[in-house]
Amino acid sequence: MKNSNHQDVSYVAMRGDLINSGHINILTKASSLGRVVVGLLSDEAIESYKKGPFLKYEARYDIIKNIQLIDEIVEQSTLDYSENLEKFKPKYVVHGDEWSEGYQQKIRQKVIEILDDWNGELIEIPYTQNAISVDVKDEKFKDKVTSTERLNSLRKLLNEKDYLTFLDTHNPLSALVVENATYAKNDKITEFDGMWLSSLTDSTSRGKPDIEAVDFSSRFITINEILEVTTKPIIFDGDTGGLPEHFRFMVKNLERAGVSAVIIEDKIGLKRNSLFGTEAEQRQDSIESFCNKIITGKKAALTDEFMVIARIESLILEQGLNDALARAKAYIEAGSDGILIHSRQKEGKEIFEFMKKFREIDALTPLVVVPTSYNQYTNQELSDEGANIIIYANHLLRSSYPSMANTAKSILENQRSTETDDSLMSIKEILNLIPES
Repeated sequence: MKNSNHQDVSYVAMRGDLINSGHINILTKASSLGRVVVGLLSDEAIESYKKGPFLKYEARYDIIKNIQLIDEIVEQSTLDYSENLEKFKPKYVVHGDEWSEGYQQKIRQKVIEILDDWNGELIEIPYTQNAISVDVKDEKFKDKVTSTERLNSLRKLLNEKDYLTFLDTHNPLSALVVENATYAKNDKITEFDGMWLSSLTDSTSRGKPDIEAVDFSSRFITINEILEVTTKPIIFDGDTGGLPEHFRFMVKNLERAGVSAVIIEDKIGLKRNSLFGTEAEQRQDSIESFCNKIITGKKAALTDEFMVIARIESLILEQGLNDALARAKAYIEAGSDGILIHSRQKEGKEIFEFMKKFREIDALTPLVVVPTSYNQYTNQELSDEGANIIIYANHLLRSSYPSMANTAKSILENQRSTETDDSLMSIKEILNLIPES
């Protein structure tokens, strides 16, 4: 680091994953104004608004400490600048001009208000064209996300976060909704971690019943269309997986495409939706037979990154907690990379009981829940009890149908479309949602 005789401090917050010309321009400007203090975002701060950093804090620190424009590096543990600004009382905060919109707008305004306390100044540097972005959601970077990187991203996220949330998608447009959905609160940005490609939503969107009426080849077309326009990991609903010989080919194709995981359920015979429970005739596979299917799938995978997750239907079919736990143990021993435990009970008691008992014997295997019936619990509450992946399985499809039906009814009723305007997305917004390349 360089030595500086400047008395005034210039503060710069950085992620520091990938240094580009834009960062150097900002640091150069900051250095011309005074002693440069860099607030290096912690891993937790980065994870609060986007995917985790490519490099951990220590590695990023080791990189930027060699930039001679920098005098001092301190940790910035949140997106909020307040703590470090109050500590150093810099005369200047130097930042790119891209944060005047979006989720960073509130952070920017708070920086301005704090600086006003000692007549400090925010210096904004125009965005540097052709600078490389590390945000995989950047359209310029999207095409550079390989199928391998996408495949690996699920395991990476599981290692980085306490829990992950996945939302259903049934076509490229709904996938773009999942890809771009964000919510900002208290300087923290939340988004969905990935997409759940459900057989129910895929079948229903095609006007087919949820009985495996849409074959894998047809569903694979949907997968490729979604992969083309998004970057987030996909978990594929493989229903029963079919015969072990067929499941083998499913695994190979999914892995090759860049899908991160497949979930198969331990039922046999004609597929019926699990939420029917015992109202419809449903039979559970034997432990031995289903373990053989898991083994076949794992042998077919070329990498350790692709996940085969076993879905246990014991609670759905009223076979009891002990049966569910015995199956979980056997499936993990057969090679399953995770367990999805399903329930149609609204109070969620049996799910929590299962998670408690399971975590007493297995602290590491990822647990997946689908809180469609017991939807009163928050993500954090489910995570606290042991859930690692929370799937919202059909909400986009279920919300889209009433909206379309109401629009159709309104046009018929009023003999025009004016009354629907307030509930419609503009054509411009639709066009902006779709990437051009």
